[in-house]
Amino acid sequence: MSRPPTFVPPPGARAYPLRTQRGDFAVIDAPAHPARSGSAGSAGSAGSAEKGTVLLLPGYTGSKEDFIALHEPLAAAGYRSVAVDGRGQYESAGPADDEAPYAQEELALDVLAQTAAIGAGAPVHLLGHSLGGLVARAAVLRDPSAFRSLTLVACGPGPISASQQHRVKLLRDVLAVQTMAEVWDTMQRLEPPEETDVDGSAQAAAGLRRRWLGNSPAQLVATGRQLCGEPDRTGELAAVALPKHVLSGERDDTWPVPDLDRMADRLAAHRTVVRGAEHSPNTDRPEETAAALVAFWDAC
Repeated sequence: MSRPPTFVPPPGARAYPLRTQRGDFAVIDAPAHPARSGSAGSAGSAGSAEKGTVLLLPGYTGSKEDFIALHEPLAAAGYRSVAVDGRGQYESAGPADDEAPYAQEELALDVLAQTAAIGAGAPVHLLGHSLGGLVARAAVLRDPSAFRSLTLVACGPGPISASQQHRVKLLRDVLAVQTMAEVWDTMQRLEPPEETDVDGSAQAAAGLRRRWLGNSPAQLVATGRQLCGEPDRTGELAAVALPKHVLSGERDDTWPVPDLDRMADRLAAHRTVVRGAEHSPNTDRPEETAAALVAFWDAC
């Protein structure tokens, strides 16, 4: 489970329901402020105008808040960033007992609708973390013209590792017999303390619990199956003429880093390894991650 540093949007960012042709989706929308680019630090300098819009898709059990530490450096570098809760994730509504709306093709169509809503007809940079990367790939394969680039963060070519498949399947079994609140309490008992706390505050712990309870059980089951059975579509994606970026931490137990290296080679993609980060570079090392993203987008 990813652990954002806070659930409070940064100054200048706005949380609201994004209206699309496929329903409303909860987003955090941070406009570019290149006029203040001198404070961008490691994220790089910006020009005199907004450079582009970025759509950020979170991973399994995650949410839009997983990108909360990226908004300010991306804004200072000239990029508007919009992080979204997918259907049935945290603050975006979705059925609790019907898996059909969470088929990967449906989620990809959601992404295309979100892109149309924020891009006003112009292509956007698309970034997907973990499960979000698989959905992003499906959206690009369906309509690459909607996007300026694709960044896969800690997302591999096919199924997740055997150890993580075991965890996902265990969660699916538990969800069949327990409520979301009961599952949360079980996880808190089983995980070591450092794995269940963000910064030691009651507010942070309450935010994690609130996010968990907001997830649809059907969404977790359906997307968990996708993580465990995803086909390798690298060849299809390599044939798409779109700038691609594979970014990860230097350690990852969900998709091994050597698998990500090989996937990047097959895609002829730009490759970034963020030192000191693991499966969530966006929360582990946000400044370094933002700098790498800006450098890639600036070159597109």
